[in-house]
Amino acid sequence: MTAVPGADGRLRCGWALASEDYQHYHDTEWGRAVEGEAALFERLSLEAFQSGLSWITILRKREAFRAAFAGFDPQAVAAFDDADRARLLSDAGIVRNAAKIDAVINNARALMKLPEHESLGGLLDRYRTPVDRPAPQTLADVPSATAESAALAKDLKKRGFRFVGPITAYAMMQATGYVNDHLGTCWVRHGN
Repeated sequence: MTAVPGADGRLRCGWALASEDYQHYHDTEWGRAVEGEAALFERLSLEAFQSGLSWITILRKREAFRAAFAGFDPQAVAAFDDADRARLLSDAGIVRNAAKIDAVINNARALMKLPEHESLGGLLDRYRTPVDRPAPQTLADVPSATAESAALAKDLKKRGFRFVGPITAYAMMQATGYVNDHLGTCWVRHGN
């Protein structure tokens, strides 16, 4: 599928027109730079929760996730205990998957254990997709994982992170602007 015109006439990646929520996310957030450990930790956590589910499910529950996980403040989530875990497992506003909940808490702890000179953003930057990579022209040109995302996933796992395979790592890279997978004719890619 190539870029498709929306109601406003702007060409967008075809998936963005599936719902108003998708279009807003596509137009204002996906593929744009994200800074700060909490914001990056949120994206990593949401991508882990999305695994095996539709992104729209996670997107529509995003505010509930933020409330449940203390705004994705890594230090706060790292301090979650058994009572917090039980609270999360009973929270109908989020995806109540024990393995994913445990992974988010574990990942916050792994993030807090990074050496002082390292950060999640720094790790992502090491594996940034080259900016001179040609723009995808169709959705079929957009990979689900790359050598860079596989290396990032391996590095994160080595540091104790969980639920961070190459596909999840690549989705995070896309969501946070470490790779630009907006189609070549998509208005967001060029900002006009």
